Amino acid sequence: MKTPKNPDHIDQLRAQWAAQRPDINTSPMSVLGRVNRIAHLTGPAISALMEKFSIDRGEFDVLATLRRAGPPFTLIPTELYTSLMLSSGGLSNRLNRMERKGLIKRSENKSDGRSQLVQLSDKGLTLVDKVFAADMNLESNMLSHLTSFEFIQLEEALRILCRSIERSTEKE
Repeated sequence: MKTPKNPDHIDQLRAQWAAQRPDINTSPMSVLGRVNRIAHLTGPAISALMEKFSIDRGEFDVLATLRRAGPPFTLIPTELYTSLMLSSGGLSNRLNRMERKGLIKRSENKSDGRSQLVQLSDKGLTLVDKVFAADMNLESNMLSHLTSFEFIQLEEALRILCRSIERSTEKE
């Protein structure tokens, strides 16, 4: 492994592994290790931001999914848990909590009596718009040291990575 000009934490880990296990190719760590490290470094700040608004990241995900659906900001639970990659039981508990907070409303689904409709309440709509704006500001600040060119390059490289991983996990 060639040592880069400005080694980071992942480069240090790879060097340690190269010394201990030179028989193993650690190049995947240079990509996925960094993705995990970025998530580890950014997660606490994003979670703290959500806490300022008295919600957690899971609740924000539900609010954001409903908001992105557009007016009337309503989905059936199956659409929600499929989008959020949750079990129906996990979603049900989250929705119960959010309904108690007044962030969503549930109503009868007239086109399918077996399910309910989940809709953003006015309070939930106001909250998700505030939280989303604050989150995008926080994330913009986190990325502010990148040049426009670096940002575009990184965005495209991550898009390629995401597609590659999605294809490899679909086969499983």
